[in-house]
Amino acid sequence: MSRTILSVRGVSKSFGDVHALKDVSIDLHRGDVVGLVGGNGAGKTTLLRLLCGLYQPTEGEVVHLDKSGIEHPVAEVRSNLGVVPESTGLYARLTAWENIRYHSRLNGISDKQAWNRTFRIARELDIEDDLQRPTRGFSRGMRQKTALIRALSHDPELLLLDEPTGGLDVTSARKVRALVRKLGEEGRTVIYSTHKLNEAEEVCDRIIIIHNGTLRADGTPAELMGATDAPTLEEAFVRLTQDASREVETPEPASKFQQFWSRLTTRVRKPPGNGGENDA
Repeated sequence: MSRTILSVRGVSKSFGDVHALKDVSIDLHRGDVVGLVGGNGAGKTTLLRLLCGLYQPTEGEVVHLDKSGIEHPVAEVRSNLGVVPESTGLYARLTAWENIRYHSRLNGISDKQAWNRTFRIARELDIEDDLQRPTRGFSRGMRQKTALIRALSHDPELLLLDEPTGGLDVTSARKVRALVRKLGEEGRTVIYSTHKLNEAEEVCDRIIIIHNGTLRADGTPAELMGATDAPTLEEAFVRLTQDASREVETPEPASKFQQFWSRLTTRVRKPPGNGGENDA
Protein backbone atom coordinates (compact mmCIF):
# COMPACT_ATOMS: atom_id res chain seq x y z
CA MET A 1 0.00 0.00 0.00
CA SER A 2 1.26 3.47 -0.89
CA ARG A 3 2.08 5.45 2.24
CA THR A 4 1.86 8.78 0.43
CA ILE A 5 -1.65 10.16 -0.06
CA LEU A 6 -0.86 13.61 -1.50
CA SER A 7 2.29 14.80 -3.24
CA VAL A 8 3.10 18.48 -3.76
CA ARG A 9 5.83 18.82 -6.36
CA GLY A 10 7.61 22.08 -7.00
CA VAL A 11 4.42 24.08 -6.57
CA SER A 12 4.30 27.85 -6.96
CA LYS A 13 1.21 30.01 -6.96
CA SER A 14 1.13 33.63 -8.11
CA PHE A 15 -1.58 36.26 -8.20
CA GLY A 16 -0.32 38.82 -10.66
CA ASP A 17 2.99 40.09 -9.31
CA VAL A 18 2.46 38.56 -5.86
CA HIS A 19 4.02 35.13 -5.27
CA ALA A 20 1.84 33.46 -2.64
CA LEU A 21 3.84 30.20 -2.75
CA LYS A 22 7.29 29.54 -4.17
CA ASP A 23 8.60 26.07 -5.13
CA VAL A 24 6.97 24.05 -2.35
CA SER A 25 7.49 20.28 -2.33
CA ILE A 26 6.07 17.99 0.37
CA ASP A 27 4.63 14.48 0.63
CA LEU A 28 1.68 13.89 2.96
CA HIS A 29 1.38 10.38 4.38
CA ARG A 30 -1.57 8.26 5.40
CA GLY A 31 -2.30 8.44 9.11
CA ASP A 32 -0.26 11.60 9.71
CA VAL A 33 -1.65 14.57 11.63
CA VAL A 34 0.33 17.42 10.12
CA GLY A 35 0.46 20.92 11.55
CA LEU A 36 0.67 23.58 8.85
CA VAL A 37 2.11 26.51 10.80
CA GLY A 38 2.72 30.09 9.80
CA GLY A 39 1.67 33.65 10.50
CA ASN A 40 -0.99 35.64 8.69
CA GLY A 41 -0.09 35.93 5.01
CA ALA A 42 2.37 33.02 5.15
CA GLY A 43 0.61 31.06 2.40
CA LYS A 44 -1.19 28.42 4.48
CA THR A 45 -4.66 29.01 3.04
CA THR A 46 -3.30 29.14 -0.51
CA LEU A 47 -1.63 25.76 0.03
CA LEU A 48 -4.83 24.24 1.45
CA ARG A 49 -6.79 25.48 -1.56
CA LEU A 50 -4.22 23.87 -3.84
CA LEU A 51 -4.45 20.60 -1.91
CA CYS A 52 -8.23 20.39 -2.38
CA GLY A 53 -8.15 21.47 -6.03
CA LEU A 54 -9.81 24.84 -5.54
CA TYR A 55 -6.69 26.54 -6.95
CA GLN A 56 -4.48 25.32 -9.76
CA PRO A 57 -0.71 25.79 -9.39
CA THR A 58 1.06 28.41 -11.47
CA GLU A 59 3.95 25.93 -11.60
CA GLY A 60 4.34 22.35 -10.40
CA GLU A 61 1.63 19.82 -9.58
CA VAL A 62 -0.43 18.35 -6.76
CA VAL A 63 -1.44 14.69 -7.14
CA HIS A 64 -3.42 12.23 -5.06
CA LEU A 65 -2.09 8.69 -4.75
CA ASP A 66 -4.53 5.85 -4.15
CA LYS A 67 -3.57 2.90 -1.99
CA SER A 68 -2.04 1.16 -4.99
CA GLY A 69 0.21 4.15 -5.67
CA ILE A 70 -1.63 5.21 -8.82
CA GLU A 71 -1.66 8.99 -9.26
CA HIS A 72 -4.83 11.02 -9.80
CA PRO A 73 -5.50 14.75 -10.22
CA VAL A 74 -6.96 16.12 -6.99
CA ALA A 75 -10.11 17.25 -8.82
CA GLU A 76 -10.96 13.59 -9.51
CA VAL A 77 -10.87 12.51 -5.85
CA ARG A 78 -12.60 15.33 -4.01
CA SER A 79 -15.07 12.86 -2.50
CA ASN A 80 -12.11 11.51 -0.52
CA LEU A 81 -11.47 14.95 1.00
CA GLY A 82 -13.11 16.71 3.91
CA VAL A 83 -12.53 20.46 4.09
CA VAL A 84 -13.19 22.98 6.85
CA PRO A 85 -12.45 26.42 5.37
CA GLU A 86 -11.76 29.54 7.40
CA SER A 87 -15.17 30.83 6.30
CA THR A 88 -17.65 28.04 7.00
CA GLY A 89 -20.09 28.85 4.17
CA LEU A 90 -23.16 27.49 5.97
CA TYR A 91 -26.65 28.22 4.63
CA ALA A 92 -28.16 30.42 7.34
CA ARG A 93 -31.79 29.42 6.68
CA LEU A 94 -31.03 25.72 7.04
CA THR A 95 -30.55 23.90 10.30
CA ALA A 96 -27.17 22.45 11.17
CA TRP A 97 -28.42 18.98 10.21
CA GLU A 98 -29.86 20.22 6.90
CA ASN A 99 -26.49 21.78 6.02
CA ILE A 100 -24.76 18.51 6.84
CA ARG A 101 -27.36 16.35 5.05
CA TYR A 102 -27.12 18.46 1.89
CA HIS A 103 -23.35 17.97 1.79
CA SER A 104 -23.72 14.24 2.46
CA ARG A 105 -26.22 13.79 -0.35
CA LEU A 106 -23.84 15.51 -2.76
CA ASN A 107 -21.33 12.80 -1.86
CA GLY A 108 -23.82 9.95 -2.30
CA ILE A 109 -24.30 9.20 1.41
CA SER A 110 -27.71 8.03 2.63
CA ASP A 111 -29.53 10.17 5.18
CA LYS A 112 -29.52 7.35 7.72
CA GLN A 113 -25.78 6.82 7.42
CA ALA A 114 -25.10 10.55 7.52
CA TRP A 115 -27.34 11.06 10.56
CA ASN A 116 -25.72 8.25 12.55
CA ARG A 117 -22.27 9.66 11.90
CA THR A 118 -23.41 13.24 12.46
CA PHE A 119 -25.00 12.52 15.84
CA ARG A 120 -21.98 10.60 17.08
CA ILE A 121 -19.56 13.40 16.20
CA ALA A 122 -21.98 16.09 17.42
CA ARG A 123 -22.12 14.38 20.79
CA GLU A 124 -18.31 14.42 21.00
CA LEU A 125 -18.37 18.16 20.22
CA ASP A 126 -21.31 18.84 22.58
CA ILE A 127 -23.57 20.23 19.85
CA GLU A 128 -26.12 17.41 19.48
CA ASP A 129 -28.95 19.51 20.95
CA ASP A 130 -28.38 22.20 18.30
CA LEU A 131 -28.58 20.05 15.17
CA GLN A 132 -32.19 21.04 14.46
CA ARG A 133 -31.60 24.78 14.92
CA PRO A 134 -31.14 27.18 11.97
CA THR A 135 -27.51 28.23 11.77
CA ARG A 136 -28.41 31.92 11.37
CA GLY A 137 -28.20 32.45 15.14
CA PHE A 138 -25.10 30.31 15.70
CA SER A 139 -21.99 31.70 17.31
CA ARG A 140 -18.76 31.44 15.33
CA GLY A 141 -17.74 28.48 17.46
CA MET A 142 -20.97 26.61 16.73
CA ARG A 143 -20.56 27.29 13.01
CA GLN A 144 -17.04 25.88 13.21
CA LYS A 145 -18.31 22.71 14.87
CA THR A 146 -21.06 22.31 12.28
CA ALA A 147 -18.56 22.77 9.45
CA LEU A 148 -16.30 20.14 11.00
CA ILE A 149 -19.14 17.62 11.23
CA ARG A 150 -20.14 18.46 7.64
CA ALA A 151 -16.59 17.77 6.46
CA LEU A 152 -16.60 14.37 8.21
CA SER A 153 -20.12 13.31 7.25
CA HIS A 154 -19.05 11.41 4.12
CA ASP A 155 -16.21 9.62 5.95
CA PRO A 156 -13.24 11.08 4.01
CA GLU A 157 -9.74 9.66 4.20
CA LEU A 158 -8.08 13.09 4.17
CA LEU A 159 -9.18 16.12 6.20
CA LEU A 160 -8.03 19.70 5.56
CA LEU A 161 -8.66 22.08 8.47
CA ASP A 162 -8.09 25.83 8.22
CA GLU A 163 -7.86 27.30 11.74
CA PRO A 164 -10.41 24.77 13.12
CA THR A 165 -10.46 26.19 16.66
CA GLY A 166 -10.89 29.82 15.61
CA GLY A 167 -13.67 31.41 17.64
CA LEU A 168 -14.00 28.47 20.02
CA ASP A 169 -13.94 28.75 23.78
CA VAL A 170 -11.32 26.81 25.73
CA THR A 171 -13.54 23.78 26.40
CA SER A 172 -14.80 23.51 22.82
CA ALA A 173 -11.29 23.91 21.42
CA ARG A 174 -10.14 21.02 23.60
CA LYS A 175 -12.95 18.85 22.24
CA VAL A 176 -11.94 19.65 18.65
CA ARG A 177 -8.30 18.83 19.35
CA ALA A 178 -9.32 15.54 20.99
CA LEU A 179 -11.42 14.66 17.93
CA VAL A 180 -8.49 15.43 15.60
CA ARG A 181 -6.17 13.19 17.62
CA LYS A 182 -8.78 10.43 17.48
CA LEU A 183 -9.02 10.77 13.70
CA GLY A 184 -5.26 10.31 13.47
CA GLU A 185 -5.44 7.23 15.65
CA GLU A 186 -8.08 5.85 13.27
CA GLY A 187 -5.56 6.15 10.42
CA ARG A 188 -6.94 9.28 8.76
CA THR A 189 -4.69 11.98 7.41
CA VAL A 190 -5.29 15.44 8.85
CA ILE A 191 -3.73 18.72 7.70
CA TYR A 192 -4.20 21.14 10.60
CA SER A 193 -3.51 24.74 9.64
CA THR A 194 -2.91 27.05 12.59
CA HIS A 195 -0.82 29.95 13.81
CA LYS A 196 -0.91 28.58 17.37
CA LEU A 197 2.34 26.72 17.98
CA ASN A 198 1.21 25.21 21.32
CA GLU A 199 -1.86 23.79 19.59
CA ALA A 200 0.18 22.32 16.74
CA GLU A 201 2.64 20.76 19.19
CA GLU A 202 -0.20 19.21 21.21
CA VAL A 203 -2.16 17.77 18.29
CA CYS A 204 0.31 17.07 15.48
CA ASP A 205 3.08 14.51 15.07
CA ARG A 206 4.64 16.47 12.21
CA ILE A 207 5.05 20.22 11.70
CA ILE A 208 5.40 22.07 8.38
CA ILE A 209 6.42 25.72 8.70
CA ILE A 210 5.46 28.09 5.88
CA HIS A 211 6.76 31.66 5.89
CA ASN A 212 6.36 34.28 3.16
CA GLY A 213 5.29 31.60 0.72
CA THR A 214 8.31 29.33 1.23
CA LEU A 215 8.77 26.03 3.04
CA ARG A 216 11.05 26.68 6.03
CA ALA A 217 10.91 23.35 7.90
CA ASP A 218 9.26 19.92 7.88
CA GLY A 219 9.63 17.42 10.71
CA THR A 220 8.57 16.41 14.19
CA PRO A 221 8.68 19.09 16.90
CA ALA A 222 11.78 17.42 18.34
CA GLU A 223 13.50 17.44 14.93
CA LEU A 224 12.73 21.12 14.39
CA MET A 225 14.06 22.06 17.82
CA GLY A 226 17.16 19.95 17.28
CA ALA A 227 17.88 21.43 13.85
CA THR A 228 17.72 24.98 15.23
CA ASP A 229 19.27 24.21 18.65
CA ALA A 230 16.15 25.72 20.22
CA PRO A 231 14.73 24.82 23.66
CA THR A 232 11.09 25.17 22.50
CA LEU A 233 9.10 24.88 19.30
CA GLU A 234 8.25 28.57 19.56
CA GLU A 235 11.94 29.49 19.61
CA ALA A 236 12.59 27.15 16.68
CA PHE A 237 9.83 28.89 14.72
CA VAL A 238 11.30 32.33 15.48
CA ARG A 239 14.75 31.26 14.33
CA LEU A 240 13.35 29.84 11.09
CA THR A 241 11.25 32.92 10.26
CA GLN A 242 13.46 35.88 11.14
CA ASP A 243 12.78 37.82 7.94
CA ALA A 244 9.85 40.25 8.15
CA SER A 245 6.42 38.83 7.37
CA ARG A 246 4.42 40.18 4.47
CA GLU A 247 1.15 41.80 5.46
CA VAL A 248 -1.61 39.64 3.99
CA GLU A 249 -2.13 36.59 1.85
CA THR A 250 -3.42 37.62 -1.57
CA PRO A 251 -6.81 36.13 -2.58
CA GLU A 252 -7.72 34.89 -6.02
CA PRO A 253 -8.43 37.94 -8.21
CA ALA A 254 -12.10 38.53 -8.97
CA SER A 255 -13.31 37.51 -12.42
CA LYS A 256 -14.48 40.16 -14.88
CA PHE A 257 -18.08 39.14 -14.18
CA GLN A 258 -17.54 39.49 -10.41
CA GLN A 259 -16.02 42.93 -10.91
CA PHE A 260 -18.93 43.98 -13.14
CA TRP A 261 -21.51 42.66 -10.67
CA SER A 262 -19.80 44.46 -7.80
CA ARG A 263 -19.92 47.77 -9.67
CA LEU A 264 -23.52 47.16 -10.69
CA THR A 265 -24.76 46.44 -7.18
CA THR A 266 -22.67 49.04 -5.32
CA ARG A 267 -24.16 52.51 -5.38
CA VAL A 268 -22.26 55.49 -4.02
CA ARG A 269 -24.57 58.03 -2.44
CA LYS A 270 -23.73 61.72 -2.62
CA PRO A 271 -23.74 63.61 0.69
CA PRO A 272 -26.74 65.86 1.45
CA GLY A 273 -26.48 69.38 0.11
CA ASN A 274 -24.65 68.36 -3.06
CA GLY A 275 -27.60 67.38 -5.20
CA GLY A 276 -27.70 63.83 -3.86
CA GLU A 277 -30.85 61.75 -3.76
CA ASN A 278 -31.10 62.12 0.05
CA ASP A 279 -31.52 65.91 -0.15
CA ALA A 280 -34.70 67.32 1.34
